[in-house]
Amino acid sequence: MFNFMKKKTTKTETPQQQAERDSAVDKVLLGYEIGAVSIATMVTGLERDGEALTLDLRLPKDSNPEVIQQELGQLLHPHGITTIHMNVRLPAPEKGSGSSLPKQMPKTTNAMESQLSSGANNNASSTNAEPPITKAAPTQASLAAHPRIRHIIVVASGKGGVGKSTTTVNIALALQKLGNRVGVLDADIYGPSMPTMLGVADVKPQLENEQFVPVDAHGMAMLSIGSLLDGDNTPVAWRGPKATGALMQLYNQTNWPQLDYLVIDMPPGTGDIQLTLAQRIPVTGAVIVTTPQHVALLDAQKGVEMFNKTNIPVLGVVENMALHTCSNCNHTEAIFGTGGGEFIAEQYQVPLLGQLPLASGIRAQVDKGVPSVLADDEFAQYYLDIAKNIETNINKFAKPVDDKRIF
Repeated sequence: MFNFMKKKTTKTETPQQQAERDSAVDKVLLGYEIGAVSIATMVTGLERDGEALTLDLRLPKDSNPEVIQQELGQLLHPHGITTIHMNVRLPAPEKGSGSSLPKQMPKTTNAMESQLSSGANNNASSTNAEPPITKAAPTQASLAAHPRIRHIIVVASGKGGVGKSTTTVNIALALQKLGNRVGVLDADIYGPSMPTMLGVADVKPQLENEQFVPVDAHGMAMLSIGSLLDGDNTPVAWRGPKATGALMQLYNQTNWPQLDYLVIDMPPGTGDIQLTLAQRIPVTGAVIVTTPQHVALLDAQKGVEMFNKTNIPVLGVVENMALHTCSNCNHTEAIFGTGGGEFIAEQYQVPLLGQLPLASGIRAQVDKGVPSVLADDEFAQYYLDIAKNIETNINKFAKPVDDKRIF
């Protein structure tokens, strides 16, 4: 179902060797700069076939493709890449009226090949002059709302290990308990956890008319890349473009029912998936999860800044693991510090949606596939209060729905 960048490998290459070589190629491309800009941002297509690497590139006007190809060859040769093919497009030297990206890069045009294993350097290059691209990247303001989803909320954190996924699943269940129709999209492509936390790890989504039918998880429509994998230990070892492609397919190729809320569990950090989501999915607002710990707050601030730069409103901050009460002596202690969530909320003038305790019971419930809100345990009220705080202010951020949009 997933159609991403193609990668061919030799029969003698083990999966571990494939992953190591792919990682080495990624590092070289990220580190190689043209005019202080990484060449990775200029790659429009990439394919590896054993020891050969093919790159589709859009290079700056004054760049020298032959020199670039030779330098990349020298950098990649220690990592087992002996042949480089480059399909290059350069902007026109004079100003143009602008054009869009070509639908497909012609593979027979502008080819440059280098046979590095024999020490030869056979270069053949040509360029197609083309007017510069002037079309700006999509913004949140230009994205039409999903015709069947009223609000899309992303739950994010600047770093891992702060309890973001546990918070996500309980917030979704709390919004449902308040009478809303709720769906959950697991956008943590590399570490999907929603199927396990909702107790539907063994349930596979059905296909109807080339679209996924979401898994029914306690009355919520849920979909995750984890629902499509063969086992819990199957790794998702994909490059950034492939992972973002997976996210968009999970969002666009799913027959979502009428929903009041689609809650998206984001991966940690501020990388490819976050930026793709900001440019292609109409988000009502973001919830930032952090702990009071200083290093967690630093990363949470980066998350807030990223959403500010991409024009996604921050609905508020959830401070997780705020206090711990000893089960033996009932002594309460702020293990990770105090006041962190309040500090960020005050700094960015956003609500502090709630503070959650550090409690083994919360962890135990999601491990069993019955989160606290579903179990209606002593911690459920914390999440219900957070959900109520979200509902209080979310309507002012709602996007207008385009009823004429057809998927």
